[in-house]
Amino acid sequence: MILRRVVSQSAVRLEAVWPTRWLSKMASKRAKLTDEERKTSLEPLFTAGWTQVKDRDAIYKEFLFKNFNQSFGFMTRIAMQAEKMDHHPEWFNVYNKVQITLSTHDVGGLSSNDVKLANFIEAAAKSATA
Repeated sequence: MILRRVVSQSAVRLEAVWPTRWLSKMASKRAKLTDEERKTSLEPLFTAGWTQVKDRDAIYKEFLFKNFNQSFGFMTRIAMQAEKMDHHPEWFNVYNKVQITLSTHDVGGLSSNDVKLANFIEAAAKSATA
């Protein structure tokens, strides 16, 4: 939402305006995966250890690191990427363990953004433990 200043003869007020170009761009990015997309994009993630969450259209994986510093650095890299994507994981961290669940709340399930973020997470995990 953007606030726009509106000036009339009698007053100045702020009016909320939704950036429609941005919304339509986001809507096109956030569509539930089709059956074909699921087959091609989720299979490599399942092979890498991601699992389908029971009773929910989401994927989950647990990562273990040497210590808290390594796990926190990993989470920081993900947080920066997620912010760029405007797509945020559900996660939980205790010491060297990071548990991540991905789903797109806007569409009520998995989207290409989840796949893109999961692939980024996989690369970040490999470089964090290298």
